[in-house]
Amino acid sequence: MKRVMTGALIVAVLGIGGLGSATAASSSGEQTTRQDCRTYSSATECGEPRLNEKQRACVTSAVQQGMTERRAEVECRAFG
Repeated sequence: MKRVMTGALIVAVLGIGGLGSATAASSSGEQTTRQDCRTYSSATECGEPRLNEKQRACVTSAVQQGMTERRAEVECRAFG
C-alpha cells in the first residue's frame, strides 16, 4: 500500500508541476507576435517584401537559377 501511495504522490506532484508551469507561462496575458524575418548576405528583411518590377524580375531569374524564393526576395531587394 505504501508503494502505491508514493507512486500516486509522484504522479500528483509531476501533474501539478506541469500545470503550474503552463499557467505561469500564460499568466501575463500578453500575446507576442513573431515576425517573419530572414537574413541573407548581411541583408535582413522582415514581413512580406514589397518589390518593384525590376526586383520581381530579379527574383524570377534567381529562382530559375536555383535560389530559394525567400532568399531571392531579400537579395534582389537589397542589391537589385
